Amino acid sequence: MINYDYINEYIRKTIKKSDGLLSELEDFAKENHVPIIQPEVAKLLLVVGRLVKPERILEVGTAIGYSAIILSSFLKPGGKIDTIERYELMIERASANIKKANLENTINIINGDAVDVLKNLDKKYDMIFLDAAKGQYPEFFPECMRMLKSGGLLFSDNVLYKGMIANDELVVRRKKTIVKRMRDFLTEICSNEELDTSIIPIGDGVALSYKK
Repeated sequence: MINYDYINEYIRKTIKKSDGLLSELEDFAKENHVPIIQPEVAKLLLVVGRLVKPERILEVGTAIGYSAIILSSFLKPGGKIDTIERYELMIERASANIKKANLENTINIINGDAVDVLKNLDKKYDMIFLDAAKGQYPEFFPECMRMLKSGGLLFSDNVLYKGMIANDELVVRRKKTIVKRMRDFLTEICSNEELDTSIIPIGDGVALSYKK
């Protein structure tokens, strides 16, 4: 988290607790140290998703299927989600959770490295949710732009990376490459003439980019 603890605690107290399967997945993620989107980011994703009203969504980074299930809640009727994951164990868990949510016909998991998968996808999406390896965001970006429709939204998570992106004094030596690449990504999405971008300091940092 990149905000003051008391701010994060207050914001999270305002958020209605999940129930059912989402609550189960949150507990599983906490107990097994599986990274999922933070509560305030999940709520932002839900709100902007309802505004966008997408028919097709691309997610980069499935993990256990938690965010894909949230994405499905604001799809237009008959809409579809493609989600990319490279780790077999995560794919197995996500598949089981998606089946449990009765979303097998809505959410399609694509097995593979996102860099390779994105290059071979030839679809158009109303919304793209980017939540995978932070050091690869610059490589993901051209393909995301190619497939994002005009009027579509690119939602990028973890863009401030524990505050290191904004402050050199926080940068851990072994993370320097990731920090540089994320900074390059942010420079690109903020300067790109096809995009209007806002960086929001919640969770680990979120960037919302609207394609003109």
